[in-house]
Amino acid sequence: MELTEGAARSARVAAVFDRVADVYDRVGIPWFTPIAQELVRLAVPGRGERALDVGCGRGAATVALAEAVGGDGHVTGIDLSPRMVEACGADVAGLGLSNVEVRVMDASSPSLPTAGYDLVVSSLVVFFLPDPLAALTAWRRLLVTPGGRLAISTFAGRDRVWDAVDATFQPYLPAGMLDARTTGAAGPFSTDAGVEELVGAAGYTGVRTHLFSIEVTFADVDEWYAFSRSHGQRAMWDAIPAADHEAVKAVAGKHLDQARGTDGRMHLSQQVRCTLATSG
Repeated sequence: MELTEGAARSARVAAVFDRVADVYDRVGIPWFTPIAQELVRLAVPGRGERALDVGCGRGAATVALAEAVGGDGHVTGIDLSPRMVEACGADVAGLGLSNVEVRVMDASSPSLPTAGYDLVVSSLVVFFLPDPLAALTAWRRLLVTPGGRLAISTFAGRDRVWDAVDATFQPYLPAGMLDARTTGAAGPFSTDAGVEELVGAAGYTGVRTHLFSIEVTFADVDEWYAFSRSHGQRAMWDAIPAADHEAVKAVAGKHLDQARGTDGRMHLSQQVRCTLATSG
């Protein structure tokens, strides 16, 4: 992929997350925070360690890392979206966390100190990057050797209703549009082994996978609509003419009705893949 194409793609991703920064992880549906917290738990950050959160968003992993490393440790959060960094910085300050620094920076090639970190964490980010292998290789250079650790999360299997709902967007989407939950259909993100091979190719050792599931519930299609517009899937909505939104919602709602439980809520499950490794 040429640099100009990759830069254009990164700019589009940043623009999407600028647009959703105010509502990202703030619509009452637990999603990014529990996923990030489980990833951080598996990464086992130690007191006094230096940790880097790549693609920090509103700070779901950043906050968990800061609490784990304590006052003697330090956490750097980076994100390509200036609005996300602004919001994350405000959230961190509101929590009184003085051991956190948040910066606008491209996850593909962070301008940070070589061997400056004990741990690199990246939750639901790597599949957005123009060249995941190059990014993972760049992150490895930021880790101390030996003993530096990597922990990333990507999406694995999911409820079939998700597939049916996402299919309602397809007629409107331009070729090559990426959504976080649809990148696993092919390529390295389609299997545990594929992600492990990608991480291994970047020079990491001791690569291993941990899977867990998260359940999401919606009261109705409007709650799902608000959720789907609060993160990366906003790009898919933006590709649909405003006049067609209600029609797409109606079709999606019929699929979501298949997931209604005895409590009347729509229940959908998503498997999350955590890939762990060391710097060598």
